[in-house]
Amino acid sequence: MSVTLERTGGRAEGAAPPRGGGALRRSADWARRAPLLPALVFTIILTQLPFVATLVISFMNWNAYYPQDRGFGGLTNYRRVLTDVTTRNAIFVTIELTVVVVLVSLVLGLLIALLLDRKFHGRGVVRTMMITPFLVVPVAAALIWKHAIFNPVYGLINGVLTWIWQLFGSTSPPQPDWISTFPLGAIEITLIWQWTPFMMLILLAGLQSRPLDVIEAARIDGASGWQIFRYMTFPHLRQYMELASLLGAIFILQTFDAVFVITSGGLGTANLPYVIYQLFYLAHDYGRASAAAVITLIGTIIIATLALRTVSTLFRQEAAR
Repeated sequence: MSVTLERTGGRAEGAAPPRGGGALRRSADWARRAPLLPALVFTIILTQLPFVATLVISFMNWNAYYPQDRGFGGLTNYRRVLTDVTTRNAIFVTIELTVVVVLVSLVLGLLIALLLDRKFHGRGVVRTMMITPFLVVPVAAALIWKHAIFNPVYGLINGVLTWIWQLFGSTSPPQPDWISTFPLGAIEITLIWQWTPFMMLILLAGLQSRPLDVIEAARIDGASGWQIFRYMTFPHLRQYMELASLLGAIFILQTFDAVFVITSGGLGTANLPYVIYQLFYLAHDYGRASAAAVITLIGTIIIATLALRTVSTLFRQEAAR
């Protein structure tokens, strides 16, 4: 009886792999991963160790004014944070600030993206100019809005109102103090101005990824511009809008610069990051500040998880095309 052996790659099919193959494969895997180890170790030291320290401190009674009372406190700090009136108000302010800024920035970003998606002379220059607010340092942007625009004496808004009133012959134009009258609104306008370009960039990228042949076919079949937007463009942009909203919410949730510069947390504008600053640097209550920081981080992680899922879905759809 003859047996025919089919050979594949120089060895008989079904034969055991040569000795040392698994070790060589593992060595090759480690050779590829080894260059990434320093960056991984650096990231762990820079991010995870401080988080673990914050988590440990959040379970301790630790106030610099009362060093003799330092010790393990369990969930006391979390209970105090969630039952404190100031902290509860800060949570509501944070939610309102995030929702208003994200929604208004998203709508304005969508409108601007639709305009910039059209072809016109100088479109590249206009796109660059529209991105500029997002590139301004947040502290500088807050200072510009506080002193150059909202100031009741020499601010741009009251200057325009004075000019309009003088055109109609009025000698006593109004000079409202915008920050004192609308403190949270002043912060929201500043953040909307700064984050609208971010929303516009993401939505503009979504617009440029549309299947233009399908849109052209719909236009030839007699579909109006509104019908194309409602039934084709808007559904295509839905995930891009979700991604822009989630990423914007992550960053706006941690807003500190505008609150600190414009109102210093007064007039009911203190959000969670500002309350953490007060607890840590003013009250020196490290335990409560750490507990508030952990609560803020949990909310950020939830939003970031949703954002990552949206990004993964977009990548899968792009790969399937």
